[in-house]
Amino acid sequence: MTRTRYKIYNEQLPHFLTMTVVGWIPLFANPGIASILLESLRFVQKERDVILYAYVIMEHHLHLIASAPELGKTMKESKSYTARRIIDYLEEKKLLPLLEDLHRAKLAHKAKSEYQLWQEGNHPQEIYSEAMLIQKIEYIHTNPVRRGYVDEPKCWRYSSARNYEGMQGLLDVTMDWRN
Repeated sequence: MTRTRYKIYNEQLPHFLTMTVVGWIPLFANPGIASILLESLRFVQKERDVILYAYVIMEHHLHLIASAPELGKTMKESKSYTARRIIDYLEEKKLLPLLEDLHRAKLAHKAKSEYQLWQEGNHPQEIYSEAMLIQKIEYIHTNPVRRGYVDEPKCWRYSSARNYEGMQGLLDVTMDWRN
C-alpha cells in the first residue's frame, strides 16, 4: 500500500500524475533509460486501455495526464516494471555511480530491495473541468521551457507538446477533449 495521502477515486476522469525518481537522480537524461519509460507508456496505452492526454519526461521526473479503468493499479505496475528494467539496464551498462545513488536513496523500509528507483506514490490530481485540463497541459508542456532547456515547448523531444502542434510525437496522445 502506498504511503501517500493522494488517491484516485474516480478513474473515469483524467488525472494529472507526477512520478519522480528517488533523490531526484537524473536518470531520464540517458536516452536508453528514457526509451524504457516510453516503451512502458506505449504498453499501458495498448494493453491497459490508458488514455494519455499529455506528458513530459524530464531528467528525473515525468508528468502526465491520463485515464484508465484501473489507473492507480496500472501506474503502480508500470512503475514496478520500469524500475526493474532500468536497474537491469544500469547493471548491464555498468553504470555503477547511478546504481550507488539508487542504493543510497532507498528508504529504510524497502529492506527486500537493493535499490529504489521511484519515490512512492504518483500524486494524482483529478481533472474536474476543461479549464483545469488546459492549465495542466500547459504546465506540462512548458516544464522544459521553465527549466531553460528549450525556448518553445514543441522543441522538447520527450513531450506531447509536439502532438499538440500537429507534429509527430514519440507517443500517441488523445486530444478528443477539444471537441
